[in-house]
Amino acid sequence: MTDLVLKNARIVLADEVIDGSIVVRDGKISEISTGPSAIGEDMGGDYVIPGLVELHTDHLEGHYAPRPRVRWNPIAAVLAHDAQVASAGITTVFDALRVGMDEDADMTAADMRLLADAIEDSVRADRVRADHFIHLRCEVSAGDCQDSFAVFDGDDRVKLASLMDHAPGQRQFVNLETYAYYYQRKLKLNDVEFQTFCDKRMGDSARNSAPNRAAISAACHARGIVLASHDDATTAHVDEAIAQGIRVAEFPTTLEAANASKGAGLGVLMGAPNVMRGASHSGNVSARALAEHGLLDILSSDYIPFSLIQSAFFLGEVVDGISLPQAMAMVSKNPADAVGLTDRGVIEAGRRGDLVRVRVDEHVPVVRTVWREGRRVA
Repeated sequence: MTDLVLKNARIVLADEVIDGSIVVRDGKISEISTGPSAIGEDMGGDYVIPGLVELHTDHLEGHYAPRPRVRWNPIAAVLAHDAQVASAGITTVFDALRVGMDEDADMTAADMRLLADAIEDSVRADRVRADHFIHLRCEVSAGDCQDSFAVFDGDDRVKLASLMDHAPGQRQFVNLETYAYYYQRKLKLNDVEFQTFCDKRMGDSARNSAPNRAAISAACHARGIVLASHDDATTAHVDEAIAQGIRVAEFPTTLEAANASKGAGLGVLMGAPNVMRGASHSGNVSARALAEHGLLDILSSDYIPFSLIQSAFFLGEVVDGISLPQAMAMVSKNPADAVGLTDRGVIEAGRRGDLVRVRVDEHVPVVRTVWREGRRVA
């Protein structure tokens, strides 16, 4: 491979921003220097940041099933998703696939396996721009959760699994009005039908959640899959997560749970859309508030890929005590470290040459160029 040399850049390092140049050789960063350089591609004073690392995006399923009962070619869906995340500066992405289906689900475990096969085939064929891994979103209240998880036995691209329970009355949906807004409208149920629906979901949770959590956490530990908890709301939830060997606390819904998770050494992950909106769409704790309390470690784009880079620049501007390098770590180094990808996530010699050129225009980051291992991909 020929060297990639970027000069006249504002380089966001782990703890400072410098003006200078970067050399990438054989896919890895080999030199970082300050001051002018006579050679290299001129960045024109734009920022160069590490490639972003996304741990939890639900975006792929929408490309595969864009409408009820519509299925797109799975490889085409993967490529459309990949193009969107790469153009948002994401060079490493964990594609979230559902494990455990409720009766109103529009997809099955077979659909999830089909998408996983399309991801893995596209990686092998070098069709994709970003580096793709699989994150299994395990709905532990569902009766088929363990059977669906078994569909991924032996799949070494599965690196992360989250334990989640979206039954009403707890975690994300303590407020039943929010749950009704989601499901009663979606399923067009009258009040009596909706109460029956809620009763069934709560019964499923009471029956299935504990055994599914235990079985899947044990399987993940045996296979070296990193575990995340989802929507913890109480210290009891966090205590349960610690007992199960959880490393990432995804979307804690209260300040209490976020504080307990941080105190226990878990990486606290929140949604970048929450940061940008200033509030959770479910009415739970604000990610911006957690950042202000020093309780935020990792950001995820969740359902809007571009929100990841947008939130990092935003936090660096508006939250006292958070510098741009610290905010950038929330979308690069911290998520990479949380899942054991210590070869990327920060601009330093020896790390992968995953880099993004960004210009900020009217407070909005404009992604101009993306490189993965020194090769231009967007």
